[in-house]
Amino acid sequence: MTEVLSPAGETRSTTPAGDNRSTTPAAAPVTMAGALNAALADSLSADERVLVFGEDVGTLGGVFRVTDGLAARFGERRVFDTPVAESGIIGTAIGMAMNGLVPVVEMQFDAFAYPAFEQVTSHLAKLHNRTRGLITLPIVVRIPFGGGIGGVEHHCDSSEAYYTHTPGLRVVTPGGPADAYRLLRESIDCPDPVVFLEPKRRYWSKETAVLTTDGPAIDRAVIRRPGTDVTLISYGGTVQTGLEAAEAAAGEGWSVEVIDLRSLSPFDDTTVRESVCRTGRAVVVHEAPGFSGYGAEVAARLTEQCFHFLEAPILRITGFDVPYPPPHLEHLHLPDTDRILDAIARLQWDDNA
Repeated sequence: MTEVLSPAGETRSTTPAGDNRSTTPAAAPVTMAGALNAALADSLSADERVLVFGEDVGTLGGVFRVTDGLAARFGERRVFDTPVAESGIIGTAIGMAMNGLVPVVEMQFDAFAYPAFEQVTSHLAKLHNRTRGLITLPIVVRIPFGGGIGGVEHHCDSSEAYYTHTPGLRVVTPGGPADAYRLLRESIDCPDPVVFLEPKRRYWSKETAVLTTDGPAIDRAVIRRPGTDVTLISYGGTVQTGLEAAEAAAGEGWSVEVIDLRSLSPFDDTTVRESVCRTGRAVVVHEAPGFSGYGAEVAARLTEQCFHFLEAPILRITGFDVPYPPPHLEHLHLPDTDRILDAIARLQWDDNA
């Protein structure tokens, strides 16, 4: 039996001809919200130390129904609602983790997490180092992030750079349903605190997949589409946008390799560097504003590591440097296929240009 990595990043088993044994469950359609719900349920079943709590995650099942049915199945001692006090949610989770539990908490919306920022940066991220490794905090902070749902400000922030700038935190984000299941299971099993960013506009995206923990490690990027001319680096909600742009670019004669970073911190230098050194060109895509955004760090690292392989400057396609716009303007703010294709066209294909 051999294992291969599919374009979607799934590890699949293949059996020799004539071997009729079933080795994996049948693939089935699943949304990202459904995959996250399954990951939480399976983690709760596998480890009695795991707890799920936050605002409206119990009876309601969460604003986006990611925790739907979990309270009824596992009881209110393991899945429960909290007061509207994000700082208290994180502080409580830290105390629980210090006493042997594995909290998985939800911040409900990206900007709602800001009241808990002091707890995250001053305590959650630092306590392991402060105690010289004596205390571990296996806490997962689930944060729906990004736009694309017609929400107003405080509901559509892309706050990843705040967390990746904080040593002591792992920051991950899935690009599709199957990987959402895998990453969340891995995050819950991880001894480090993990900020788990869920691209809310992809909650209802659907994929036919087997939900399994087999596949890339939590800190590894994945090539979602191979290419030879340019590397398109994306994560979270922009992975699907990048794949759509790569398909459109093929019609223009460009072969675009699409990388799903998955782990924003730590950063998988090896996968990304090897891709850019092969293609000689790179475009970084994210929804957050460009100034001091996450893409600036990616561009800087690649410039340092791949300078002599680059055929053109690394470009960034980002949100604009403004507060998140009202719903009727967000389509102008979010990176789309046209903006990505325009960037690819600017990558100095003509040496005389």
